[in-house]
Amino acid sequence: MQSAEEIHPATMIPQPDLRESLRDYETVREIIAFISENWRDQPDLEAIAAHVGLSTTHVHHLFRRWAGLTPKAFLQAVTLDAAKRLLGASASVLDTALETGLSGPSRLHDLFVTHEALSPGEFKSGGGGVSMRYGFHPTPFGEAIVVVTPRGLAGLGFVDDGAREEALNDMRRRWPNAGFESDQTATASYAARIFDRNQWRPGQPLRIVMIGTDFELRVWETLLRIPFGRAATYSGIAETIGRPKAARAVGGAVGRNPISFVVPCHRVIGRSGALTGYHWGITRKRAILGWEAGAAGGDGIVAGDDGPGAPV
Repeated sequence: MQSAEEIHPATMIPQPDLRESLRDYETVREIIAFISENWRDQPDLEAIAAHVGLSTTHVHHLFRRWAGLTPKAFLQAVTLDAAKRLLGASASVLDTALETGLSGPSRLHDLFVTHEALSPGEFKSGGGGVSMRYGFHPTPFGEAIVVVTPRGLAGLGFVDDGAREEALNDMRRRWPNAGFESDQTATASYAARIFDRNQWRPGQPLRIVMIGTDFELRVWETLLRIPFGRAATYSGIAETIGRPKAARAVGGAVGRNPISFVVPCHRVIGRSGALTGYHWGITRKRAILGWEAGAAGGDGIVAGDDGPGAPV
């Protein structure tokens, strides 16, 4: 099975260097976590800066450079209402995105993807006979593990606190019988292709290989239809694939998506607009969505888990 899909992940805010971006993300992650945990107290810039031990000027410019919006704007985005607004325009997105190329006014750049699935036999064998190469690379959302096969990208996950072995084992558990070999050179071009907007060209599509059950593949292919700057719910995806009562199963399949960011599982939120579990952490999910908000012009699209509020 092979077809081309056009998707619109977070447009890259210009970064001087990905390694510098990785360092920036660690600070920004602290800021996002602080805002997410304390938004009801409406922390001002001074409180945020004090928490990370930096000057207010540094925090303001760092966050704006990284995300395209200020800490105050991000604080405003951490509301349930913001996510509801995001969902409010999405009722027919999954039905029309492919037919119309809908991406909304926030479309800036495209990451073009061609995808295929491994055969059922290869999946059922746990990836037996499949050669996988992996490497670790800096990204705007922390260090990532990139896993590729001769046919294309098969895995992209994030590494927290230097836990590379844990990230690798997470991939190995998905395909226990595949052969894994460290090859930083083989994976470097994929990391650059994903996170360098200058390489997002329709004539040079990123080839990905999806390895899962038939049901998982249907869910992941539906994720590819969610345009940049929009979101979908688990129940909406279930209806789209013709399984309206399978929202819980959809949630499980979304959680097992092995290709983060490229297959945008971060754009799936609860029916109420609340963020729900993300395999690579709720803080990172907020970071990606907040980053997309900045790329889309600062519209608030990041939901709080606990309900609406009135941030400054």
